[in-house]
Amino acid sequence: MGNLISTSLPPDLFSRTLHRVGEQANYVWGLKKNLEGLKTEMRKLTRTRDDLVNKVEVEEQPRRTRRTNRVAGWLEDVQKLGTEFTELQQVRAQEMDRLCLGGLCSKNLVSSYNYGREVVELTDRVINLNKDGEKIAVVVEKAPDGAAIELPLEQTIVGQEKLLPRVWRCITDQQKNRGIIGLYGIGGVGKTTLLKQVNNNFCHQQHNFDVVIWAAVQTFQDDIGKRIGFSEDKKWKEKSLQDKAVDISSILSPKKFVLLLGASGSAEIFLFKNRLLDDIWERIDLTELGVPLQMLNAGFKIVLKTRSAGVCDQMDSKNLEVYSLAHDEAWKLFQEMIERSTLDSHTSIPELAETLARECGRLPLALKTVGRAMKSQKKVGDRERAIEKMRTSASTFSGMEENVFLRLKFSYDSLSMDKLRSCLLYCCLYPEDYKIPKRSLIDYWISEGFMADFDRGCEFINDLLHACLLEEEGDDHVKMHDMIREMSLWIAWTIEKEKKNFLVRAGVKLTEAPKVKEWEGAKRISLMANEIESLSEIPTRPLLSLRRNDSLTELPSRISSLVSLHHLDLSLTHIRGLPQELKALEKLRYLNLEYTHYLSIIPHQLISGFLKLEVLRLLECGSEGVTKEEGNVLCDDAEPLMRELLGLKRLNVLSWSFRSSLAVQKFFKYPKLVSITQCVGVSQYENPPFNVLHLVYMENLQELDLLFINLEEMKIDSTEEDLTWLVFVQNLKELEIIVCTEMEEIICVDKLRDVSDISEIIGSEHNFFTQLESLGILYGPDLKSIYPNPLHFPKLKKIGVYGCPKLKKLPINSSSVKERRVVIEGLKEWWEELQWEDQATQNAFSSGVILGGD
Repeated sequence: MGNLISTSLPPDLFSRTLHRVGEQANYVWGLKKNLEGLKTEMRKLTRTRDDLVNKVEVEEQPRRTRRTNRVAGWLEDVQKLGTEFTELQQVRAQEMDRLCLGGLCSKNLVSSYNYGREVVELTDRVINLNKDGEKIAVVVEKAPDGAAIELPLEQTIVGQEKLLPRVWRCITDQQKNRGIIGLYGIGGVGKTTLLKQVNNNFCHQQHNFDVVIWAAVQTFQDDIGKRIGFSEDKKWKEKSLQDKAVDISSILSPKKFVLLLGASGSAEIFLFKNRLLDDIWERIDLTELGVPLQMLNAGFKIVLKTRSAGVCDQMDSKNLEVYSLAHDEAWKLFQEMIERSTLDSHTSIPELAETLARECGRLPLALKTVGRAMKSQKKVGDRERAIEKMRTSASTFSGMEENVFLRLKFSYDSLSMDKLRSCLLYCCLYPEDYKIPKRSLIDYWISEGFMADFDRGCEFINDLLHACLLEEEGDDHVKMHDMIREMSLWIAWTIEKEKKNFLVRAGVKLTEAPKVKEWEGAKRISLMANEIESLSEIPTRPLLSLRRNDSLTELPSRISSLVSLHHLDLSLTHIRGLPQELKALEKLRYLNLEYTHYLSIIPHQLISGFLKLEVLRLLECGSEGVTKEEGNVLCDDAEPLMRELLGLKRLNVLSWSFRSSLAVQKFFKYPKLVSITQCVGVSQYENPPFNVLHLVYMENLQELDLLFINLEEMKIDSTEEDLTWLVFVQNLKELEIIVCTEMEEIICVDKLRDVSDISEIIGSEHNFFTQLESLGILYGPDLKSIYPNPLHFPKLKKIGVYGCPKLKKLPINSSSVKERRVVIEGLKEWWEELQWEDQATQNAFSSGVILGGD
């Protein structure tokens, strides 16, 4: 007899299960109906929101009121649901197309189910949020009395939507941020506008501060005194600075305060000792003026604005840079300055207006000045002439000099020394938007006698970066903002001390040099980055740059008239020979012939005649072949040229390229040349192989370029194919290895073990490459290893790898570089196959990756 098993089920189980199944099936069956229902509920929510916003705006009209946190939070929730609704609507058509059998089934049931569920759930949330909004009765509350006095703002403010909340968080977050916050950026970028918005936020946002004080630099104590109750006390105004400081400190110490160091509320430009007093130009001793800095740790905040990042550092502030506008933001602001009827008056006007806006360098002050000047200009010709004027002589544009350049000039005037001001002007020798090589710029400065060495030049560049007069562009280049460049040109041509000092026609597609009368009076002339084919007229000036004129093939004999020239830059031109007449340039201190690939003739005793020459750059000079004729010192081994250089007693910087093993052997016979060489290029070696360990003795070598190398010809001995000898070049800063088809590894571990005194040379930790800043490898199809173990790179800034598919691992780990962002460039496919020491290493280096296409 079998066992009998019985159980009892809830009587409503079947009905509940059926209901549940039907409810879920409704996500698909009822999708169209549910979408319409969601749309209806969103319309109701929108109407409730609009009614509430209108009510808030009416009740906020009286001063010292602000919307409640409940209102603010509800409006924020509405915005979030609106975003979700928009996202669902964007894929509505696609999801509806998936339905079949009259909407009873789907071609992708999972997708339709998930989408339908999201629609139903969002509908429920919209309904509930709408009910919450209808229950809100109190929409505003009284703001703390005297917290802040609202300041007038311009009607149109663009581009500060992200930075304003960030500044606000820095002020109101009592735990994470320092007491002093520094806003820095170039003049006219919008620092004052941003600070005014911060001030006005205290009139409308919830906060825990007792008093917010707007104080101008020129009336600092009086402004504070007015806000804390001393404005009616005539005797107080007559007190000494020290007595006022005591009174201010006694009032502020028990209060939670915010001090905003801005400009005067007046539109007037205040001058004191030739400085514009709408920014802080040097460190202020706030304690001496009465600000109780010992209370900053209790949550009291000070916000200052300046054009100098250095001032922020001196004030020990948390630094926030105010950048120029993005292109679309700049165009939006420019359109606000122009009448709509003007933009619509001709089909060509919008495009011309956008070009004109671009010429303003995305600087709000310039955009407003130019926009207002062109507000009602409806003729195409007027716009075209305005663009040409901005490109060639922006200072002549209506309002630019008084409204823009004079303000920007105060940053220039505030530089600490005349030499630094002169150094800034040299940056405008380069074309607009040009990435200026730091080395090239410092060469100019050294040839002018502003400094004696490269390190001092780097200090000057840092000073200009901190003053927001230059911008960092990678590790080895800087850039000049368009308006700073125009201001510098204006100074160099019009200001009395520098009047007509510079003539710059750089990067403007000239095919012939300007007439001599155009550069009359100019001492420095830049015609770089043009398409000049010949020089029909030659100016007798101290500085001439013809860099990047690749149509220029020869120099005229009249160049002998340049007797006062001390700086000549012919790099990246196609000149084929140097005329003997150049020997007249007895004052020449700097000569740059780098990358003059087609230069095939340098006459005998020409270079040796430049007795004052200090810098000679010959990298890749004559790389396309030299002319074999008597009297040409630019022969294959170049020894005649080497011998001439020995007589130049002042020569202290040299760059050089080797194109034969014989040339290397000859070069190392002259210790003086070896000791002053900073940059070496090695390419196209011929048999027999030579001992590359000679490079160890180049104590000042900073850059090494290896180009088109057959590793079978470039060895320490006759059998191994690597570059292990590089570990002995201790001062190497830049290394480029280009087209190395035979190489499988760069540093060979076994070879290092065979060197008995290796630890004495590079240390027991194998700390070679400690000065290396940049490593580039282009086309090493068989390369598998740079070095098998992680290395220490304390100064590394950039690694670039292209055409090395077998190189799967870099010699780095998470400790290789500390507190430094390293840029890694390569193809996406190579990056994705790269192997890492550990996850921490990958995380440390992923932030700086720049990937190219396949």
